[in-house]
Amino acid sequence: MKRWLPFVKSEPTVAVIRLSGMISSSGRGALNDAALAPAIEKAFSKGKPAAVALEINSPGGSPVQSSLIGARIRRLAEEKDIPVLAFVEDVAASGGYWLAVAADEIYADPSSVVGSVGVISAGFGLHEFINRYGVERRVYTAGQSKSMLDPFRPEQPEDVARLKTLLEDIHVNFKDHISARRAGKITTDQDLFTGEIWLAKRAVELGLIDGIDHIKPHLQKRFGMKVQIKQYGTKKGLLSRFGAHAVSDAVQGIEERAAFARFGL
Repeated sequence: MKRWLPFVKSEPTVAVIRLSGMISSSGRGALNDAALAPAIEKAFSKGKPAAVALEINSPGGSPVQSSLIGARIRRLAEEKDIPVLAFVEDVAASGGYWLAVAADEIYADPSSVVGSVGVISAGFGLHEFINRYGVERRVYTAGQSKSMLDPFRPEQPEDVARLKTLLEDIHVNFKDHISARRAGKITTDQDLFTGEIWLAKRAVELGLIDGIDHIKPHLQKRFGMKVQIKQYGTKKGLLSRFGAHAVSDAVQGIEERAAFARFGL
């Protein structure tokens, strides 16, 4: 009732957006711009938050979705003139770190993993397997590069060269983004864009993050002990709650588990 009374000061509110999991354009529970857009828009628009905080726990994923999510956050932050703070949990690596630098300031737990500013592409070669079982691969294309890196055909040097060019170009975009968002903060004495990872204390020294802290005590120190925290995030559909997608959930869970495992988590 207090908030509706004139001349009565209400306690500051901080909107918290949880960004946890793989970043992908598909897959239920994956972080992508389409799924997160409603929550992000509400976080910046509902009431007058003193700040928007990002709770990040992501090993990365799609560079495009990372860029779209980060761009939406920055656009709203500038339109609404609202500061954005990021708090890293287990990991903010690769695309997860891209999301973190959408914030004006980044904080982490002492054991949080940060960095992995690089680009990776992985797959399998199955041509020997199908040959062993007498499977004949039939592919017809118009355009000599249409079947580039077909996993059922032997790897071609020219295909690998083209892929490496694409990866390098994406890496340049990543480096430019970090350099712009952390301008004046990141060290110039060390190459931070090799894909290496660091724990929070070293990340502070390198300028990759701003400090070591946890979300609630930091917000209380910054906005007062009575600060109100409002959580925003994606919601599971009705079928998901009853386990109607058990098989796809299991596959996605394995992929996500493998991604986190790359960082010893």
